[in-house]
Amino acid sequence: MAMATSPSDPGASPSPVASPVPPLDLHAVPMVALNYGVRRRLGLYLNPRAAAAADWTALAEALGCSFLEIRRLEGLPDPTATLLEEWPGRCPGGATVGQLLDVLRRLGRDDVLTDLAGSVEEDCKKYLQRKQEEANQPLQVPAVDSSVPKTSELMGITTRDDPYGSGTEIFDAFICYCQKDLQFVQEMIRELEQTEFKLKLCVFDRDVLPGACVYSISGELIERRCRRMVVVVSDDYLESEECDFQTKFALSLSPGARHKRLIPVKYKSMKNEFPSILRFITICDYTNPCTKKWFWTRLAKSLMLP
Repeated sequence: MAMATSPSDPGASPSPVASPVPPLDLHAVPMVALNYGVRRRLGLYLNPRAAAAADWTALAEALGCSFLEIRRLEGLPDPTATLLEEWPGRCPGGATVGQLLDVLRRLGRDDVLTDLAGSVEEDCKKYLQRKQEEANQPLQVPAVDSSVPKTSELMGITTRDDPYGSGTEIFDAFICYCQKDLQFVQEMIRELEQTEFKLKLCVFDRDVLPGACVYSISGELIERRCRRMVVVVSDDYLESEECDFQTKFALSLSPGARHKRLIPVKYKSMKNEFPSILRFITICDYTNPCTKKWFWTRLAKSLMLP
């Protein structure tokens, strides 16, 4: 009978020993690791004022906000999102995901912790993986052409962005429109941002800083910063190259409108035919007197879908 080779046998091949995976320390992960999806769901839990559970005002107090700061946040469409964006700036030691979860636990929001646990962990792992990949990249000496540090083209592109990239402004919807339709867009701002809907719209003329490529900025905002896109369709829209690019770009992100990403709006009668690339998508029609009273509610609800 052949004898089994013992572990001490010099002829035996050593078995590979898997290194233990270190536990994820969320107190070492900065808040910037949390992506839009988690922040949006936090807002859905905390934005509604509730008597039975701690809402965003309780979180604001726990994070050190004063009464006047909380009053300022009350007028914003998404106070939770703004609170989380501003918190790192008032936290001397640096705000971390672990600290946020500790605060929610003290406030008794175990429902939030349970629902978001998987998504939070996934965001943190992706963040740490990106940092590890960046650290493993070979060191390269940048070209020396100026002593003044430069800002990336896609950092600091909106009025509330951090110019150094540590915080980016997030929106519920990107508004695709041409200049001649700006008056209707202003009405849209009043109806969707300054009412009970409290949505946050990305309006190019109001929110985007000048000085960068229009197409690069549009692509960044539509793909990464905005959950939906509203297309204000008119005869003038059909003549706009920028609107054409923005519409086709948004459709490429959601072929066949499977994710309800793009919402066409018709607000006045047209001489030309409705764009063929949008005909298969349900529209919000402001020109129909029978349905006009439901127009803003339908549009707002479609933008509030998860």
